[in-house]
Amino acid sequence: MISLTRLNGSGFIVNSELIKFIEQTPDTLVTLRDGEKLMVKESPDEIIERVVEYVRSTRFPPVE
Repeated sequence: MISLTRLNGSGFIVNSELIKFIEQTPDTLVTLRDGEKLMVKESPDEIIERVVEYVRSTRFPPVE
């Protein structure tokens, strides 16, 4: 799960595994697997960083 921000400033959480693709049109448009489209403030690069961070934290937990 990652947090994103709608263009009106309200935040929401999305399951990053449901993201199909991300476009910059010039705003960032996130399309989910079910076809739902979300316009967000974050850049595609920011979203990718958040997804990578999330995946690392869930699949590769720190070794103690």
